[in-house]
Amino acid sequence: MISRCPMLLRVGVTALLAAGFVGCADPPTRKIHHVVIIVQENRTPDNLFHGLPNADIANSGTNSLGQVVPLTPVSLTAPYDLDHAHHAFVSMYDAGKMDGADKIRCGGACPSNPQFRFVNPSEVTQYFQLAEQYTFGDRMFQSNQGPSFPAHQYLISGTSAPSVGSPYFAAENLGWTVSAGVGNFLTSGCTGVDQSVALIGPLGNESLQVTPCFEHLTLMDLLNPAYISWRYYTTGTSAANALWTAPDAIRHLRFGPSWNNVIPSPAQVLLDIANNQLPVVSWVIPRGQNSDHAGLNTGTGPSWVAAVVNAIGNSSYWSDTAVFITWDDWGGWYDHVAPPIHNIYEDGFRVPLIVVSPYAKAQYVSHKVHDFGSILRFIEENFRLRTLGYDDSRADNLSDCFDYNQVPLTFKTIAAPISAKQFLQDTSAPLDPDDD
Repeated sequence: MISRCPMLLRVGVTALLAAGFVGCADPPTRKIHHVVIIVQENRTPDNLFHGLPNADIANSGTNSLGQVVPLTPVSLTAPYDLDHAHHAFVSMYDAGKMDGADKIRCGGACPSNPQFRFVNPSEVTQYFQLAEQYTFGDRMFQSNQGPSFPAHQYLISGTSAPSVGSPYFAAENLGWTVSAGVGNFLTSGCTGVDQSVALIGPLGNESLQVTPCFEHLTLMDLLNPAYISWRYYTTGTSAANALWTAPDAIRHLRFGPSWNNVIPSPAQVLLDIANNQLPVVSWVIPRGQNSDHAGLNTGTGPSWVAAVVNAIGNSSYWSDTAVFITWDDWGGWYDHVAPPIHNIYEDGFRVPLIVVSPYAKAQYVSHKVHDFGSILRFIEENFRLRTLGYDDSRADNLSDCFDYNQVPLTFKTIAAPISAKQFLQDTSAPLDPDDD
């Protein structure tokens, strides 16, 4: 049994296993024995949490002409979507001036200033209840400067690099090209047919396209040898519905025994909680209709998140669980806070973060810089694992969001119009995970 875990060197997966790699079998260092990562879609704090007390939320923004544009309300189910490819990031970021949101393209029934909008708070009351009761992070940044496919790679491994030591990052959704500005987003990963993904190189160009079947370490590769159970609850495990299924693009996960831990039903997490079968670490990915993806969702995202949190909060798992709720990318919506830039592709714009736990600080807004690597770092340190050596190695560990000496918070059920039972009984076909 290992009692101390040094930094994991960046070596190949095959070499690591051949060298007899083992994990850390020590018990958790804190009072958290279960971690649930709930991932939603395509929102910024300025867009989704308008008026949240004590949080840094803007009421207006500046466009590329130097004009101040008031943020105005829009429905969560607005019938349009905004470009959130890497070039859209570059336009909006504008060398740190954050004044290029008006240059982001809009598709669908687009109103005036479609980027400068906030969701009616009455439509997302469940999110506000969670954010106001527990910890909200207003300096949470997505780790990548692009859309969903690479974002979900960062959420399991801290990188979207195609291989160990590569200076490139997968930068776009599948099939997207700079020249055409379009792509086929319904297939992905190692099981996709004639599929490719654009890589961004050290000079910022995206001329290289590769098959999206990568090989490097993921958090799962630290959990497995430490006998720490995990599951990835997702929209689907077929090539036709796997854009948000991050393990599908990691060769040894897709074609190895770990694939049995990828569950093609998000609602299964509700049954696993009820049956006392929740794994130690869980990723929970929504169906398209239960996501917050603009132009795609049915307004059920807040109820979906509430259903998962309520299931945990009203179970025996509540006493030792940390739930991290975040959004995979900014979705093209305006946000006024310039991100920290680490290199040509890291970090991206702000996304919301809610930390729910009996040990989360109550009614607290964290102003400390976090990103997706922070969630990985939390898990690594909590369970005495090595670091992967990617985004997680420089990220903070979310320690400011917790107080392990406080009297554990009592869970209060989040009221929602759609119940867990209704999600379990929903037999409709899942919408495709991205419609860009």
